[in-house]
Amino acid sequence: MASAVHGTVAASLSNTLDLNASETILAFELQAWSAAQLTAIEQALSRWVASSIDAPAPAGLIDAMRYAVLDGGKRLRPLLAMAACEAVNGQPQAALRAGCAIELIHAYSLVHDDMPCMDNDVLRRGKPTVHVQFGEAQALLAGDALQAMAFELLTPDDGSIDAATQARLCRLLARAAGCRGMAGGQAIDLASVGLPLDSAQLHEMHRLKTGAVLQASVMMGAACGSAPPAALQALSDYGAAIGLAFQVVDDILDVTADAATLGKTAGKDAAHDKPTFVSLLGLTSSIDYARQLLGQALSSLQASGLQNTQALEALADRLVNRQH
Repeated sequence: MASAVHGTVAASLSNTLDLNASETILAFELQAWSAAQLTAIEQALSRWVASSIDAPAPAGLIDAMRYAVLDGGKRLRPLLAMAACEAVNGQPQAALRAGCAIELIHAYSLVHDDMPCMDNDVLRRGKPTVHVQFGEAQALLAGDALQAMAFELLTPDDGSIDAATQARLCRLLARAAGCRGMAGGQAIDLASVGLPLDSAQLHEMHRLKTGAVLQASVMMGAACGSAPPAALQALSDYGAAIGLAFQVVDDILDVTADAATLGKTAGKDAAHDKPTFVSLLGLTSSIDYARQLLGQALSSLQASGLQNTQALEALADRLVNRQH
């Protein structure tokens, strides 16, 4: 039943793209583009999160870090950074570092979110969560170390990224991950269990918890190049729209997909009495809302005046129509 429901969801979402946007997205070979980018991303992550043999750390800490980062994940955030860099004709190697730094922040947040003091989850990316595999103390330290490593990646001393760009990247990431971003949104989430939230409150929570890092992924990629202020604002609007759309679809999948498909525990939001877009709007209206947000994202790209936005368009479509 879940897969049949999701098929209806995906069909409903995909049918809402305007004809011109659909043709542009279909003409762009996202699979081939993504494959090339993902190869670079995976190799870089494996190299930078060095093995315990290459860089020994006390009590297997690096093993826990590698377990948290490697062998799983859609890598949406680094892909967005690479795509935004292309849109502004930026420096790919700087964007690769930016994307991997964002992925380390994302991985650390998942490690901490899954712990008993937070969401108390036992399954992530189809395997036991880090605290189940390595223990709570090691999971806490692994998350801390991944967060620190993210900023180390953004500040290489080899001259590959100029000092001003390093500072911009660090500021964008710190703001997105901190109290006015992901951490602040998680705090609201924990405080809202069992409480009814109105639309404005729910939007604010997810703008911070989920949307801020996705939006930062786009803007960090854009910071690796240059573009007029109006184009940067359009990219920021695109990032805000897909950041919210990601959470809406996540809420939809939590009630329509099973754990095997998701790679994490399904139905946990309802089980924990957490406010979601589905609980607020209902399933059908949530699907419609995701469609509207996709339209907003594509319209922002059209308004940017940038020529090379095909990857960003295709990633937005993939994000909304994903199955996990």
